[in-house]
Amino acid sequence: MPQVNWLSLLIATLTPMLLGFVYYHKAVFGKAWMASLGITEEDIQKGNMGMIFGVSFVCAFLIAFFLIANVNGPGQEGDFDSFKHGAFHGALIGIILVTPVMITNGLFERKKWANMLINAGYWIICLMLMAGVLDVMNHWPNDAVM
Repeated sequence: MPQVNWLSLLIATLTPMLLGFVYYHKAVFGKAWMASLGITEEDIQKGNMGMIFGVSFVCAFLIAFFLIANVNGPGQEGDFDSFKHGAFHGALIGIILVTPVMITNGLFERKKWANMLINAGYWIICLMLMAGVLDVMNHWPNDAVM
């Protein structure tokens, strides 16, 4: 992989947390999400937030590293080197890969459809933003060999 723009990787890694603060806020989907799980704000406060955010950060980095290798490669410069192009690939990954996995797990875990759809929507938006940032901020020559 040619030279990676590490700032883009950091921004993409932080995106799930930043988006999560907004998306899962009680004024957006937070109340519906908690209701779909049968939990309260007090239940959430009991979690080990340091561990939760630490592991989430590592997982987000792994996702960002996967995305950078899959949305911006050889032959994808010029018109394809844009936020729109990256966001399109992020949406495809979210819809075709992540959503079916989440729904399958949710069905076996007996989760409510509201929970599965709220979470799937979050990840589709998140992957779109992550991949868009990575694609627009990384410029690799068309003749690069992976």
